[in-house]
Amino acid sequence: KRLLDWDGDPNQIPTRDKKYIWVDTTARWKIVDALKFLQSVGNEMAAQGRLDDIINSATRDVITGHLLVEAIRDSNRILESSSEGEDMIVTDEALERIEVGRKMLEGLILEKAKILAPQYGIEIIDMRIKRVNYVEDVRNKVYDRMIAERKRAAEKYRSEGQGKAAEIEGQVAKELKVITSEAYRQAQVLIGKADAEAISIYAGAYSQNPDFYSFMKTLETYKETIDATSTVILTTDSDYYKYLKSLNVSE
Repeated sequence: KRLLDWDGDPNQIPTRDKKYIWVDTTARWKIVDALKFLQSVGNEMAAQGRLDDIINSATRDVITGHLLVEAIRDSNRILESSSEGEDMIVTDEALERIEVGRKMLEGLILEKAKILAPQYGIEIIDMRIKRVNYVEDVRNKVYDRMIAERKRAAEKYRSEGQGKAAEIEGQVAKELKVITSEAYRQAQVLIGKADAEAISIYAGAYSQNPDFYSFMKTLETYKETIDATSTVILTTDSDYYKYLKSLNVSE
């Protein structure tokens, strides 16, 4: 009564929502009635053929009675994660709520297969769906939906990024305006202090020697208005002429 493996070939089966998929199943079985086994099938190879018929038939009955999403998923975990605000790239099938799931389908297939196995003196211990693959047409549609979903997600991230960039730029501009305004205010304060100090110095100089102050202001005026191309006519009694004369500068 040792356990034996059965490994079937993948079968193309339509789901209840008319979507064709490849279903690959496997099972374990054992001989429970040796006499009946020998009389009905004779050997293990023949028994494998009987199991092909039993399990494949049960699989087809169960799969055709359920939706595609129930054959490819076991739970609503993706839906629960999505509701928690996680960013996910999923297909339409992943967003459908399921009531059965693959594990329960395996149980239904096993239940159906177990009914027919005893007539051959064997018992099916367990079975599972190894793999479910989309047929080409369905696979292409799934890929198209996945691509479209990724594009939508990329556009969402791009839009969020642009919004964040605009927000940062606005904040930087605001801070720069504040900094510039403060720098201008401080500069005006310094200029005001410098002007006040200059006025104080000029006032002190004027009070100590009005004639010298007047002469210096005259020199400043000449400096600002006369260049190398200017011609200046001075009287011999002007202070500026006397100043130049004292420096031994020829007329």
